[in-house]
Amino acid sequence: MKVSYLDIKVESICLHKVGNKIADEGIKLSKKHLIVQDDIKNILLKYFMNSFRFNELYTFYHDCDLSLNEVYYYCSKIFVTKECMYEQSINLAKHLYNNSTHPKIKMGEFYVVYFKDCVIDEQFVDAIGLFKSENKDTFLKIYPKDDDFEIESETGININRLDKGCLIFNTQKENGYIVAVVDNTNKGTEAQYWINDFLHVRQRKDNFNQTQNMLSLCKSFVSQLPGENGKVEKATYMNRSVEALKEESVNINTFAERVFETPKLVSEFKQYKKNYQRERDIEIDDTFETESAAIKRRATGTMTTIKLDRNFDINIHGGEQYIVRGYDEERKMYYYQLFFKEEK
Repeated sequence: MKVSYLDIKVESICLHKVGNKIADEGIKLSKKHLIVQDDIKNILLKYFMNSFRFNELYTFYHDCDLSLNEVYYYCSKIFVTKECMYEQSINLAKHLYNNSTHPKIKMGEFYVVYFKDCVIDEQFVDAIGLFKSENKDTFLKIYPKDDDFEIESETGININRLDKGCLIFNTQKENGYIVAVVDNTNKGTEAQYWINDFLHVRQRKDNFNQTQNMLSLCKSFVSQLPGENGKVEKATYMNRSVEALKEESVNINTFAERVFETPKLVSEFKQYKKNYQRERDIEIDDTFETESAAIKRRATGTMTTIKLDRNFDINIHGGEQYIVRGYDEERKMYYYQLFFKEEK
């Protein structure tokens, strides 16, 4: 799916301030839409949009009924009647406040923005943006005075770093819309409040996420295998997984046989896939088209690197048949033999 915001326009903005509910910081609601000059709109547009990467997309969901998802419901109202945006922005701010219950969540500005002329798969659609700025930076102002200079500091928002954001595109409403998400601030448990609690979104079942989930499944499965021959086998399985996912499409049966070869491991992998999907509430189709961008993003990392004490790292990209692992009785140490034709 191709998403473009080159022609996007800011039509209206509502701005509120939302605090931490546990700290009883409350909400400060504006009385009307924000009036913004065109030059400031362009700056805000850069601030809102530059952090988004549109490979990994989401949808709204609810365990019982999609209409019970608050953000989905309020945004649906705005898409139907833009005149109710201010009213629904207050509902969204209150919903965000009710989910700001972790002690580390900071007070910040909460923007509800209506956009025109987003492009999804060459179709123009409207979008609603939800953004929260939590972190402030210190900026220096230097200006001439008489024959000298003076310097002052100000605290403000860094327009090159969006803290939290969400774009809801007005398409596929019946499936929970198409949603893009940014969260650049929290990596701990408090991070869950934006994506899971406030937005309540999950990955969209598209080629990118299917490929990404398949690679994560392989990493999880391989990591729990017994390391009878060190890490060489595990690195081999991961390299095979990546190569298999570089094909245009994947079939789970041929994939498992190509990567894991033995009937025992193939059977274990298929069973592991069922449990993995159930535990994470995701679905990986038995056959799907792959997306190369997902492979680049989810590098195999340490799964294909063997660290030997603090002295050596061996990066394995293939050629496992030329690696031999053994044990030296005299030194009481393990060793690897690497066979090659050319040193570069």
